[in-house]
Amino acid sequence: MLKVLLKKQIAEVFRSYFYDAKKNRMRSKKAIAAWIIFFLVVMIGLLGGIFTGLSLSVCETLAQLDMGWLYFLLMGGIAVMLGAFGSVFNTYSGLYLAKDNDLLLSLPIPVRTIMTARLLNVWLMGSMYSAVVLVPALAVYWVKAGASVSRIICGLLLLVIVTVIVLLLSCVLGWVVAKISVRLKNRSFITVFISLFFVGAYYFFYFKANGFIREFLLNAVSYGEKIKGAARGLYLFGRIGEGDGLAAGIFTAGAGILFLLVWQVMSRTFLSIAAAGGKTGKTRYVEKQVRQKSVSGALLAKEFARFTSSAGYMLNCGLAIILIPASGVLLLVMGREILPVLTEVLSGRPDSVAVLLCAMLCLLASMNDMAAPSVSLEGKSIWIPQSLPVTPKAVLRAKTAMHLILTGIPVLFAAICAAVVVPASVPVRLLLCLTALVYTAFSALFNMVLGVRMPILNWTNETGPIKQSGAVVAAMFGGWGFGIVMGGLYMLIGYRIGAVVYLLLCILLFGAAALAMLHWLDTKGAEEFAAL
Repeated sequence: MLKVLLKKQIAEVFRSYFYDAKKNRMRSKKAIAAWIIFFLVVMIGLLGGIFTGLSLSVCETLAQLDMGWLYFLLMGGIAVMLGAFGSVFNTYSGLYLAKDNDLLLSLPIPVRTIMTARLLNVWLMGSMYSAVVLVPALAVYWVKAGASVSRIICGLLLLVIVTVIVLLLSCVLGWVVAKISVRLKNRSFITVFISLFFVGAYYFFYFKANGFIREFLLNAVSYGEKIKGAARGLYLFGRIGEGDGLAAGIFTAGAGILFLLVWQVMSRTFLSIAAAGGKTGKTRYVEKQVRQKSVSGALLAKEFARFTSSAGYMLNCGLAIILIPASGVLLLVMGREILPVLTEVLSGRPDSVAVLLCAMLCLLASMNDMAAPSVSLEGKSIWIPQSLPVTPKAVLRAKTAMHLILTGIPVLFAAICAAVVVPASVPVRLLLCLTALVYTAFSALFNMVLGVRMPILNWTNETGPIKQSGAVVAAMFGGWGFGIVMGGLYMLIGYRIGAVVYLLLCILLFGAAALAMLHWLDTKGAEEFAAL
């Protein structure tokens, strides 16, 4: 039974490689082979290549200084972090709060067998991520510093110890996330916050990595002495890779004891978390008046509720809600130093900096594409808005208004920030703000038209219309194209007529196109929506 359950867990992780959910059938052998090759290229070729390069840049210097333990401490720490990050959410969703918990717990299968199968799955996933770091690190060290029997045996033990540490961290962190999750009513904002945190941390460390490695190698001796004195355990951990059998035995025993403790705790808490259905509480009915909403207000509230209920929708289609005002703040902080220099460099094209800033705001506004998948997200429930006593035009306008509000307010803030710092006349600054707002309205209607013309209603997972639909792709790249053309035309020929006239022409063109698309949505677009 354990073998069957483990096979089921692994099949769930790699399900999309073998099964096409959109077509509701197994993939062909060629398609499966292509997906497997793609996975191997990413894991071994890309990630493995990155950490092989890191190992090569660090190993030789530290080996010459007789500080191989510091090399293994660094690479082992990276392996632990990558493994824990890669498997913690698999622990949360696959171990504690899996969708088939109720089904499996109702079958005559021991709870410990279920838990063991899922723990093995978590261990395999964590081991996969950790091995991507440690296997190249060990191979590079054996080539550069020499390979002996003790180094090979202890190196393999180090790999096992790291995978056990990753498993322990994943179980603890997954338990914390699961305990918090079952007490939350709306988990979407928490998911968005955590995702943004990890994305921000990734880019922060990515841009700081070269400087960190350079400083680390220059001060390796002093860092090593401090670690030996203040953190003897970390020194022994690094010594495992150098072939220290005593250190390997200590950490192997310690990892085993910690695993037994975690196993005992999980055995007592697994059933209570796995069977939890979320926080429930007693509520007392209190009579109160509910203010009647207009048709447009009710439909708009429905669209906002749909947007905020899906973390994937918010992250993939509304990330610029944060990026746009952040760019405005960045302009306020750095604009007064950078923009005058750009103005001097582009002095042959007057007010080009203001127009380019306006084009940049248009590009950022195009990153929001909430309206493009909004029709597709209705899916098989599209009959509900079609059957309501409202006009199709009102439904489409509500979807457009949601996009316009969530994008227009950040764009207005960023445009005001740009107008404050840009070295230009008052008319140019005002037109910069107005052009960005008119383009935002144009972009919202453009997204809505694409959403009506290119719907996907037979999806099985909402990531299909959100990330893979033609409407979203066309909206994103089409919007970027408009912004690039706007800035490029001014730099080529537009500067000859001046920024005021050029921006006025842009306002007229985007405004006329927006009105034309609004008329189409109210007439033919509404008919197409009603016929879906």
